[in-house]
Amino acid sequence: MLNTAPVTNVTGRGRTLRLAFISAVFSLAAVFVAVGSTIPLFNIYRAEEGFTNADISMTVVAYSVATLATLLVLGRLSGHLGRRPTSIASLVLILLGCVLLVNVHGIGILIAGRSLMGLGAGLASSSLTSYVVDAAPARPAWLASVASSQTVMLGLAVGAPASGALVQFGPRPRELIFLVVIGLLLLSVALLALSPETVTRKPGARRSLRPRVYVPARVRGLLPVAAAVFLATWAAGAFYQAFVPALVEDQLHTGSPLIIGLVFAAYMGPSVLGAPLGGLFAPATAQRVGMTGFLIGMTGIVTAIATGTLALFIAATIVAGASQGIALSAATRGLLQGNTLADRAPIFSVIYLLSYSGATIPALIAGQLSTIFSLPQIAVGYGVLALVATVFTAIGAHNPRNGE
Repeated sequence: MLNTAPVTNVTGRGRTLRLAFISAVFSLAAVFVAVGSTIPLFNIYRAEEGFTNADISMTVVAYSVATLATLLVLGRLSGHLGRRPTSIASLVLILLGCVLLVNVHGIGILIAGRSLMGLGAGLASSSLTSYVVDAAPARPAWLASVASSQTVMLGLAVGAPASGALVQFGPRPRELIFLVVIGLLLLSVALLALSPETVTRKPGARRSLRPRVYVPARVRGLLPVAAAVFLATWAAGAFYQAFVPALVEDQLHTGSPLIIGLVFAAYMGPSVLGAPLGGLFAPATAQRVGMTGFLIGMTGIVTAIATGTLALFIAATIVAGASQGIALSAATRGLLQGNTLADRAPIFSVIYLLSYSGATIPALIAGQLSTIFSLPQIAVGYGVLALVATVFTAIGAHNPRNGE
């Protein structure tokens, strides 16, 4: 059986790997620009199509379930077929989802479009993130983990306000953003087609489709705390997708799609800025610092919702977002430290399985409870989850064995 080829064997590795890195980062960002672009439209769908908060929550759940299923079945496929073809396939799935979302006039179409996006995002989460790490320069040392973990946040942070601006000020507000995103995805496909492959095809692609969760024994001890970090922070991200559009309109008294997009970006965007700060500390320390800041931010968010204070809500959102960037990149860095090329796709599959589980399960529960409890009360539940995860991280975080 063929082994995974070292990246150093790629012809003209300096220039061509730089192209691969740029193409993979751009494509990963484009995927999550597409995912984030739907969020400012949720209130329009509520007003014009009669969708409820529970309906919108179900679209988040459908997206996350599709992503989880793809990660379980296809998470290791790029190590057998190659990073490029699987990455291009992920972009095509996202593009098909955008085509469906151009014409939403029923909850079934919205769920179907978001499900296709979930399938594409799941495949991208293992293939494109592995491609990013494969092709990343060796220096600075933190670049691979930051680029792989935070490009997702960057894409979401760009997609939501860009969509909000086009919805509020552009023509055909329900269609234009998806046409723009389709163009970005086509450009991404072209860039990947010109980029070099970083792994050699090897047999076993069909066997790799059997659901399997694999983490190298060396880093399994890091997984419980990493899971707490991924679950709590991604749960908050799903909360922002499913409930914050309605909260901003009902509790903070603005229905502007641009404001809704900016509020979502205020959570996702600072994550990108916080991530390099985590590189200043050992992984365990960075996770503790990040989760402590995340808890402070979530406490401020709950307080702002209770008092109806938009300025406090945005400030607390920025704190929570920057802090989650510190914690997420540190957890990812710990799991990736010392890994082999063949281990990367399985590790990223596990990372995103945990992350999307955090997005799915609380959103499913909260969606059902939204008919019983108010949105401010649901926000308190997410604050309690942040508290539990922070305490667990403070007690249990430790560094990789070779980093102690």
